[in-house]
Amino acid sequence: MCSAPGGGSDTAPVLRSGQIIALAVLSLLAIGVVMVGSAGMGLSPVGGPGDATGVAPMGLGAMLARVMLSRSALYAGLALLAMGGASLLPMRLIARRASGLGGDRIGPIGLALGVLALLLVLSSVYWPGVGGQINGSHRWIALATPIGALSIQPSEIAKWGLIGLLAWYGAVAARRMERFWSGLAPALAGVGLVAGVVMREDLGTAVLIGAVGAVVLIGAGARARYFLGAAPLAAAAVIAAIVTSEYRMRRWTAFMDPMGDPQGAGYHLIQSIRAVGGGDLFGRGLGLGISKFGYVPEDTTDFLFAIISEETGLAGAIVVVGLYLVILAAALSIVRRESVPMLKLLGLGVMATLGLQAAMNLVVVTGLAPTKGIALPLLSSGGTGWVLTAGSLGLLLAIDRAQAVAERAAAQRIARENERAREIDGARAPARVAATVGQ
Repeated sequence: MCSAPGGGSDTAPVLRSGQIIALAVLSLLAIGVVMVGSAGMGLSPVGGPGDATGVAPMGLGAMLARVMLSRSALYAGLALLAMGGASLLPMRLIARRASGLGGDRIGPIGLALGVLALLLVLSSVYWPGVGGQINGSHRWIALATPIGALSIQPSEIAKWGLIGLLAWYGAVAARRMERFWSGLAPALAGVGLVAGVVMREDLGTAVLIGAVGAVVLIGAGARARYFLGAAPLAAAAVIAAIVTSEYRMRRWTAFMDPMGDPQGAGYHLIQSIRAVGGGDLFGRGLGLGISKFGYVPEDTTDFLFAIISEETGLAGAIVVVGLYLVILAAALSIVRRESVPMLKLLGLGVMATLGLQAAMNLVVVTGLAPTKGIALPLLSSGGTGWVLTAGSLGLLLAIDRAQAVAERAAAQRIARENERAREIDGARAPARVAATVGQ
């Protein structure tokens, strides 16, 4: 609750940017739980032994009951807990202590140690007994817990962890960021190493990491022309990753001409576009889509937006995109108000990651870019992604909360100063009156 920007007295209460983000995240998670449940809806037998119809879609009531008890509902709860816990962190105290660790001299050393830690996390997908291969890629690790095996995606940890590392480095090395070798080069090397390792298994996430890293470093004061010089190297690395991978080349040729192989390489893209266009204005109805029954692959993960569009139509698609835009607008408001460099860069990185990842998924699902495995934040099925994304957005809530405390303290200080000025004027008033009468 806060006053209108220009008022000094209480006015109609309005939501702060952090509260708006929390509500939008809650909405996206709720939509995600329902739509992942709908996309994963199976077929149940109907009729007697001689019934030729065979199967029918699961009823809506049964689907909702299953959704509420699903693994996705559990992950959504964990994501909300992560966001709530992160929102309580004393971010300005953390930033002040982190930025004061030895000044800018320790920046490259701390950056190198942080990058090594992230590379160690990424290497865990190849550890025997921990990492595993799914759909031809090493992207997940499985940890044994009392409630069963827990799947974790190390690239998600590296993606969000690198943002915090770059925000810290940009703050402690701010005086050197305009120089290439002593300021920007160590950070570029760190981003390149992390993105390069991720690129072996996940090209989309690697591109996202590189793009967000550039945004944060430019925000830290690095000159944009340095990135223009590095762009050809990054482009060459991406092209090399595509041409040396058979399945990536198939995706590229399918994007250029999906009808050239409609039952093979182009099938995925064709079915996704058909599902997106099949929803019309208001969709077929929740649970009534047909593309999820073996037509659209990865319908609960990378291509969930196609199912959302088919079942809820253009209206539902606009709601989803609108919620992302609301989060980005509120995050931008928080970033623009922040005065602590590390927190400003952290907020910028979180905002850029959410926005770019959502945009990348949407252009793939709608056929505007080649198919690649990148999830829709807070919607596509995935425990690690939901928890870490919500937790990262919770940091923005914590920054907004710190801003509210500072704003209230400033308002109280101004009020005390005004009251003191009025008291002084009141004490001087009799003297002024007496002087006037004497004249």
